[in-house]
Amino acid sequence: MLPRRFPLALCAPGLFAFASLLPAQTPATPPAPHTVTLNDLFRFQDVARPEVSPDGKWVAYTVTTVDTAADKRVTDLWMVSWDGKEDVRLTWKGGVSEDSDDTSSSTAPRWSPDGQYISFLADRSGKDKGAQVWVLDRRGGDAHQLTDVKGDLSAYAWSPDAKKLVLAISPKDEPEQTKKDASDKEKEKPKPIVIDRYHFKEDVEGYLKDNEHTQLWLFDLATQKLDKLTTDTKFDENNAVWSPDGSRIAYVSNHDADPDRSINTDIWVVDAKPNSTPRRLTHYDGPDEGHIVWSPDSQSIAFLRGDPLKLWQYNESKLGVVAADGSSPARILTAKLDRPVSSPAFSPDGQSIQVLVEDDRNQYPASVDIATGQVHREVSGQGTAASLSTRHGCTALVWNSDTQPDEVYALENGSLRKLTHHNDALLAELKLSETRDINAVSRDGRQVHGLITLPPGAQAGTKYPMLLFIHGGPDGQDAHEFEILRQLFAAHGYAVLNVNYRGSSGRGSAWQKAIADDWGHLEVEDLLATVDEAIQQGYADPEKLAIGGWSYGGILTDYTIATTTRFKAASSGAGTGNPLSLYGIDEYILQYDNEIGPPWRDTQKYIALGYPFFHADRIHTPTLFMGGTLDMDVPLVGGEQMYQALRSLNVPAELIVYPGQFHGFTRPSFIRDRYQRWFNWYDKWVLGRTVPHTVRPATQKS
Repeated sequence: MLPRRFPLALCAPGLFAFASLLPAQTPATPPAPHTVTLNDLFRFQDVARPEVSPDGKWVAYTVTTVDTAADKRVTDLWMVSWDGKEDVRLTWKGGVSEDSDDTSSSTAPRWSPDGQYISFLADRSGKDKGAQVWVLDRRGGDAHQLTDVKGDLSAYAWSPDAKKLVLAISPKDEPEQTKKDASDKEKEKPKPIVIDRYHFKEDVEGYLKDNEHTQLWLFDLATQKLDKLTTDTKFDENNAVWSPDGSRIAYVSNHDADPDRSINTDIWVVDAKPNSTPRRLTHYDGPDEGHIVWSPDSQSIAFLRGDPLKLWQYNESKLGVVAADGSSPARILTAKLDRPVSSPAFSPDGQSIQVLVEDDRNQYPASVDIATGQVHREVSGQGTAASLSTRHGCTALVWNSDTQPDEVYALENGSLRKLTHHNDALLAELKLSETRDINAVSRDGRQVHGLITLPPGAQAGTKYPMLLFIHGGPDGQDAHEFEILRQLFAAHGYAVLNVNYRGSSGRGSAWQKAIADDWGHLEVEDLLATVDEAIQQGYADPEKLAIGGWSYGGILTDYTIATTTRFKAASSGAGTGNPLSLYGIDEYILQYDNEIGPPWRDTQKYIALGYPFFHADRIHTPTLFMGGTLDMDVPLVGGEQMYQALRSLNVPAELIVYPGQFHGFTRPSFIRDRYQRWFNWYDKWVLGRTVPHTVRPATQKS
């Protein structure tokens, strides 16, 4: 049952009256702005996930901050009025359980159909039982727990009549070690992990077992009854969304004989009744997925179509639409756009679909006409949009730029109106760096686009030490967005160069796919050409060059220092110089087997792609290797092997091991530690400064 509605507090005016009795304070003179330092790193607030209310009068959203004492990130819920005049915090440090002082994040905000309640996912038990759906009255009062289900509840959605939820639940093992009772310190013995799947590991998720499939369930709010939605039990079912008329639920699933061996997801629709038989709507041999949405009349479903398996790592998502009754095949609306799109949302009249378009160092909202496929860009200027939400004719999104962190904006008549101001006070204290476009010509004559960020107050004609920092993916781009790494290194005295090398998104499908089955070739040529251009334009001192990156950026760092000795220092994070060593070790078995083939078919190809390791004697650049012990995306062994090779060759190297960290770090103290070690390493080898290690929370080998 939904909780009863609580009236707004009537004591608030008294608070203001009390405040008016305090003696007036003379405003202090604000300090002069300072450049960004590591002490500012965790002062920024991450604003995300806007959700417009059904009546269009409010926007719920999340704010993530860092609790440095607990060494964790915490997400809370807020809501802001559509006119931007009222901004209300709804949860505090995620919420505290009654029997524990632990905090947990509150995520996935959703409005009830009548707009009176905001639901969210949180684990407030203090006993690591997993997230449940909670709900609170937007006008005040405590949150009320709606669900109490076993397993890992990862997503949910309201039925239009507010009587049911559809839940995405996967099995969850009990903790390997739990106390039998408060007085018994003996712990249960861990059990062996039995695996028989082709794709058997995933970063964060860990080892995958055959019965660990995400299934859809119907939860009745009045009776608390939980029923399986479909009759399928051996396939993952995700991205469930109700039709506006409440009769059906659409979702994404792969029903191939062995889903682990393909990426062939399709759009399915099922009656919103327990144990219903689903109908398959799309039949493309590849991914039909994404954030699927229904048209207002419940007749059509919009989705995203990706590239086939052989090229799935270089995916350019297209917008598609399909009849919900299966009466006609799917139509791809943005086939001629040659740019990836995301976050589809129907217009109120159902005649167009809003999307986000990733386009050459920017990402902007656009409208796609369903009848013609014509794409209309809705916002001009440089910046990056995310998390589009449209209801009642109102569109909210998150927007950021080179010097503006994420905030929620309203999109109206082709312009953005700022609704939230979580980082304004901090920005007033800071002197930020300028980011400029930079274009170069690669060895084969192709234009390469990138960004260069200069130290605050940079003077024309001054050549700065330069850090080439390479983005991961490779399916991604460096864009005009607020990137703290650029600001920190620029404030530290470096020009920071980011390059959208071939393989990056935002420049068209051919640009992305150019490196398929040929890693470490064209990317390195693009990177070095842009370094040459930065030197030619007078930004960089050619005798003070550094290079680094994370994930594929770490991999490209290894490739580049095996190609040239022009860099004085390098840092390879979560990288590898030898793909042969990661076959069956990381999570990319589908890419190995389908893009380059298994190693027994062409061992020489793997050796050629692994030239940083097999020709490690070409490397003379002092290199810092980093990684997390739980990383199954690019496991630590890739960095360990390259570190060992350089140490064997007496090339200066260090290995920093971060315990308990996945591919993306979650512990704030380790994130700060990583920056400090980067500063120390580059300063030592590029600038000749001897800097003592001031922090050593991670395991270090040197």
